[in-house]
Amino acid sequence: MSDIRCSFDTFKSNVCHRVKDIGDISFIIEILKSNIINEYFDKKWYAESLYLLAMIDYLSRINNVPLCTDYDNLRTFRLEKVLYPTSALLDSSITNNPNLLQEYYDNSIPEFKRFNIVENEVRDVV
Repeated sequence: MSDIRCSFDTFKSNVCHRVKDIGDISFIIEILKSNIINEYFDKKWYAESLYLLAMIDYLSRINNVPLCTDYDNLRTFRLEKVLYPTSALLDSSITNNPNLLQEYYDNSIPEFKRFNIVENEVRDVV
């Protein structure tokens, strides 16, 4: 991960590619060893910090790995506004269908939705 802040969509894509490249368990270990979640939070990069936490929580759940309790304090936070993928915002705007955002939100992965981040698919990366 980098000290240069990129767009959130690029950040998410990079994270998903990393998961795909090294696998779920290796990704969890890498993130937990790095302390990057706290580093991002301390920089006030809340979306990135909470996205990574949501990702390790999600990967932990689907792989039957116990949650790391070191981040229980951060699990009480959530972004002020719901953070939608750019593609969802564009779909809603192009189709002139504001209900589409609610559908994206409703179908979001629970670990992400807890932080007000809409994420429906972390495996579909090219």
